[in-house]
Amino acid sequence: MAEQFILASQSPRRAHLLQTLGLRFRIEPANIDESVYQAESAECYVQRMAREKAEYIQLQKLPILAADTIVVFENTIFGKPENCAQACDMLSQLSGNQHLVYTALNLRHGTSVSAHLSVSRVNFRKLGREEIARYWQTGEPCDKAGAYGIQGVGGTFVENIQGSHSGIMGLPLCATEQLLKRAGIDTWLYRV
Repeated sequence: MAEQFILASQSPRRAHLLQTLGLRFRIEPANIDESVYQAESAECYVQRMAREKAEYIQLQKLPILAADTIVVFENTIFGKPENCAQACDMLSQLSGNQHLVYTALNLRHGTSVSAHLSVSRVNFRKLGREEIARYWQTGEPCDKAGAYGIQGVGGTFVENIQGSHSGIMGLPLCATEQLLKRAGIDTWLYRV
Protein backbone atom coordinates (compact mmCIF):
# COMPACT_ATOMS: atom_id res chain seq x y z
CA MET A 1 0.00 0.00 0.00
CA ALA A 2 1.35 3.39 -0.99
CA GLU A 3 2.26 5.98 1.63
CA GLN A 4 -0.04 9.00 1.62
CA PHE A 5 2.17 11.45 3.53
CA ILE A 6 5.18 11.85 5.84
CA LEU A 7 4.73 12.29 9.58
CA ALA A 8 7.49 14.57 10.93
CA SER A 9 7.17 13.28 14.48
CA GLN A 10 8.58 10.53 16.63
CA SER A 11 5.53 10.48 18.91
CA PRO A 12 4.15 6.95 19.17
CA ARG A 13 0.76 8.41 20.16
CA ARG A 14 0.48 10.45 16.95
CA ALA A 15 1.47 7.46 14.85
CA HIS A 16 -1.06 5.26 16.65
CA LEU A 17 -3.87 7.78 16.21
CA LEU A 18 -3.17 8.03 12.47
CA GLN A 19 -2.95 4.24 12.16
CA THR A 20 -6.34 3.82 13.83
CA LEU A 21 -7.78 5.97 11.02
CA GLY A 22 -6.37 3.57 8.43
CA LEU A 23 -3.93 6.13 7.03
CA ARG A 24 -0.61 5.09 5.46
CA PHE A 25 2.44 7.24 6.17
CA ARG A 26 6.19 7.21 6.68
CA ILE A 27 7.76 8.54 9.87
CA GLU A 28 10.67 10.98 9.55
CA PRO A 29 11.33 12.63 12.93
CA ALA A 30 12.48 16.24 12.87
CA ASN A 31 15.53 16.96 14.99
CA ILE A 32 15.09 20.64 15.84
CA ASP A 33 15.97 22.97 18.69
CA GLU A 34 12.86 23.20 20.86
CA SER A 35 13.97 26.14 22.98
CA VAL A 36 11.40 28.81 23.78
CA TYR A 37 12.36 32.30 22.63
CA GLN A 38 12.41 35.06 25.21
CA ALA A 39 8.94 36.65 25.54
CA GLU A 40 7.49 34.12 23.06
CA SER A 41 3.85 33.31 23.79
CA ALA A 42 2.70 29.72 24.13
CA GLU A 43 0.58 30.01 20.97
CA CYS A 44 3.50 31.34 18.92
CA TYR A 45 5.89 28.75 20.34
CA VAL A 46 3.77 25.68 19.61
CA GLN A 47 2.95 26.91 16.10
CA ARG A 48 6.62 27.64 15.41
CA MET A 49 7.58 24.15 16.59
CA ALA A 50 5.08 22.49 14.22
CA ARG A 51 6.22 24.73 11.34
CA GLU A 52 9.92 24.08 11.97
CA LYS A 53 9.33 20.33 12.17
CA ALA A 54 7.58 20.38 8.80
CA GLU A 55 10.32 22.58 7.31
CA TYR A 56 13.06 20.29 8.65
CA ILE A 57 12.03 17.49 6.31
CA GLN A 58 13.43 18.14 2.84
CA LEU A 59 10.90 18.77 0.09
CA GLN A 60 9.37 15.51 -1.03
CA LYS A 61 6.63 14.44 -3.39
CA LEU A 62 4.51 13.46 -0.40
CA PRO A 63 2.84 16.00 1.91
CA ILE A 64 4.58 16.50 5.27
CA LEU A 65 2.48 16.58 8.45
CA ALA A 66 4.03 17.94 11.65
CA ALA A 67 2.53 18.60 15.07
CA ASP A 68 3.59 19.87 18.47
CA THR A 69 1.77 19.75 21.80
CA ILE A 70 2.35 21.76 24.97
CA VAL A 71 0.62 22.19 28.30
CA VAL A 72 0.23 25.75 29.58
CA PHE A 73 -0.54 26.72 33.16
CA GLU A 74 -0.60 30.36 34.27
CA ASN A 75 1.27 31.40 31.10
CA THR A 76 4.05 28.88 31.76
CA ILE A 77 4.81 26.24 29.14
CA PHE A 78 5.10 22.73 30.54
CA GLY A 79 7.03 20.54 28.16
CA LYS A 80 8.23 17.00 28.82
CA PRO A 81 9.71 16.59 32.31
CA GLU A 82 13.44 15.97 32.51
CA ASN A 83 13.28 14.10 35.84
CA CYS A 84 11.03 13.01 38.70
CA ALA A 85 11.32 16.31 40.59
CA GLN A 86 10.27 18.31 37.54
CA ALA A 87 7.33 15.98 36.81
CA CYS A 88 6.14 16.13 40.42
CA ASP A 89 6.38 19.92 40.39
CA MET A 90 4.32 20.16 37.20
CA LEU A 91 1.64 17.79 38.46
CA SER A 92 1.50 19.57 41.83
CA GLN A 93 0.82 22.85 40.02
CA LEU A 94 -1.83 21.29 37.76
CA SER A 95 -3.52 19.63 40.76
CA GLY A 96 -6.98 21.07 41.40
CA ASN A 97 -6.58 23.60 38.60
CA GLN A 98 -7.45 24.24 34.97
CA HIS A 99 -4.77 24.30 32.30
CA LEU A 100 -4.62 24.59 28.52
CA VAL A 101 -3.30 22.10 26.00
CA TYR A 102 -2.19 23.52 22.65
CA THR A 103 -1.58 21.27 19.67
CA ALA A 104 -0.38 22.95 16.50
CA LEU A 105 -0.57 21.23 13.11
CA ASN A 106 1.40 22.16 10.03
CA LEU A 107 0.95 20.44 6.66
CA ARG A 108 3.28 21.22 3.75
CA HIS A 109 2.79 20.00 0.22
CA GLY A 110 5.06 21.64 -2.30
CA THR A 111 4.60 25.38 -1.84
CA SER A 112 1.23 24.96 -0.13
CA VAL A 113 1.10 25.27 3.67
CA SER A 114 -1.90 24.65 5.94
CA ALA A 115 -1.91 25.15 9.69
CA HIS A 116 -4.28 24.65 12.60
CA LEU A 117 -4.13 25.37 16.34
CA SER A 118 -6.20 23.21 18.68
CA VAL A 119 -6.80 24.61 22.17
CA SER A 120 -8.34 22.46 24.90
CA ARG A 121 -9.12 23.31 28.52
CA VAL A 122 -8.43 20.56 31.05
CA ASN A 123 -9.60 20.53 34.68
CA PHE A 124 -7.60 18.35 37.09
CA ARG A 125 -8.93 17.04 40.37
CA LYS A 126 -6.83 17.54 43.49
CA LEU A 127 -3.83 15.19 43.58
CA GLY A 128 -1.95 14.00 46.64
CA ARG A 129 1.85 13.94 46.90
CA GLU A 130 1.99 10.16 47.24
CA GLU A 131 -0.30 9.70 44.24
CA ILE A 132 1.93 11.96 42.14
CA ALA A 133 5.05 10.04 43.23
CA ARG A 134 3.41 6.71 42.42
CA TYR A 135 2.29 8.02 39.04
CA TRP A 136 5.89 8.90 38.18
CA GLN A 137 6.83 5.28 38.95
CA THR A 138 4.50 4.07 36.18
CA GLY A 139 6.85 5.66 33.64
CA GLU A 140 3.92 7.30 31.88
CA PRO A 141 4.84 10.96 32.58
CA CYS A 142 8.38 10.69 31.19
CA ASP A 143 7.74 11.67 27.56
CA LYS A 144 4.57 13.71 27.82
CA ALA A 145 4.00 17.44 27.90
CA GLY A 146 2.78 18.45 31.33
CA ALA A 147 3.97 15.09 32.74
CA TYR A 148 0.70 13.23 32.12
CA GLY A 149 -1.06 11.20 29.48
CA ILE A 150 -4.83 11.56 29.25
CA GLN A 151 -5.03 8.27 27.34
CA GLY A 152 -3.51 6.32 30.24
CA VAL A 153 -3.44 6.40 34.03
CA GLY A 154 -3.16 10.20 33.87
CA GLY A 155 -6.71 10.25 32.54
CA THR A 156 -7.89 9.53 36.10
CA PHE A 157 -6.71 13.03 37.08
CA VAL A 158 -8.99 14.73 34.56
CA GLU A 159 -12.39 15.87 35.82
CA ASN A 160 -13.46 17.33 32.48
CA ILE A 161 -12.25 18.86 29.27
CA GLN A 162 -13.43 21.44 26.76
CA GLY A 163 -11.96 20.85 23.34
CA SER A 164 -10.40 17.97 21.47
CA HIS A 165 -9.65 14.81 23.46
CA SER A 166 -7.34 13.56 20.71
CA GLY A 167 -5.75 17.03 20.57
CA ILE A 168 -4.75 16.61 24.21
CA MET A 169 -3.17 13.28 23.20
CA GLY A 170 -1.13 15.13 20.55
CA LEU A 171 -3.18 15.09 17.36
CA PRO A 172 -6.67 16.63 16.95
CA LEU A 173 -8.15 14.06 14.56
CA CYS A 174 -10.96 16.17 13.11
CA ALA A 175 -8.61 19.02 12.18
CA THR A 176 -5.93 16.62 10.96
CA GLU A 177 -8.30 14.89 8.59
CA GLN A 178 -9.50 18.23 7.22
CA LEU A 179 -5.91 19.36 6.54
CA LEU A 180 -5.11 16.06 4.81
CA LYS A 181 -8.24 16.30 2.65
CA ARG A 182 -7.34 19.86 1.62
CA ALA A 183 -3.95 18.52 0.49
CA GLY A 184 -5.77 16.06 -1.78
CA ILE A 185 -5.30 12.97 0.38
CA ASP A 186 -8.15 10.44 0.25
CA THR A 187 -8.47 9.68 3.96
CA TRP A 188 -10.94 6.87 3.23
CA LEU A 189 -8.70 5.06 0.72
CA TYR A 190 -7.52 2.34 3.12
CA ARG A 191 -10.38 2.39 5.63
CA VAL A 192 -12.74 0.10 3.76
